[in-house]
Amino acid sequence: MQFPSVDLADEQGLLAIGGDLRPDRLLLAYRSGIFPWYNEEDPICWWSPDPRCILQPGALHISKSMRRVIQDGRFTFRTNHAFEQVIRLCQTVSRKEGNGTWIHDEMLEAYCRLHDLGYAHSAECWLDDALVGGLYGVRIGRVFFGESMFSTVSNASKFAFIQYVKLLEAEGVGLIDCQMRTGHLVSLGAEMMDRSMFIQLLNKECM
Repeated sequence: MQFPSVDLADEQGLLAIGGDLRPDRLLLAYRSGIFPWYNEEDPICWWSPDPRCILQPGALHISKSMRRVIQDGRFTFRTNHAFEQVIRLCQTVSRKEGNGTWIHDEMLEAYCRLHDLGYAHSAECWLDDALVGGLYGVRIGRVFFGESMFSTVSNASKFAFIQYVKLLEAEGVGLIDCQMRTGHLVSLGAEMMDRSMFIQLLNKECM
């Protein structure tokens, strides 16, 4: 089981079509700088865009308004308390940036399997007893590969993201893969990196 060289990806980043979402294939893909993204009615598409949107935890930007949100104690931060609920909300809650719902049931089941194996994680923002924002992704070694986030209350996803980046940095994570550039991520400190440099970092940090 192997993927083509990422250098063979087209201008949009599409590298390969087909295969399955078994845990071993997904983990190999992430270690290789590749991720799945496709519509439910289509075959599995594997992507490796160049450049890549990344965040180095030390470069996290917290605006004055978000510092106030964090300090007022309205939200509570948790990890892995409601993983499946997080991914289902990422599936159903509309967002300003993005290309619509792509987290169909096959994807949901695949990442829940990764969660059971200890690789997929959720970062959550709670308001009283309600889950109001969060994100999920895959962690391998000192790299966290972000997949999707949602928010039903203003600033909730930003709160979860900021708190999780702080936690990851404290645990020694040096690279967060954001995959595709959005204004939301850039406002938090994300930047673009050449794919070749990104792959070099993965080879070093995905231990």
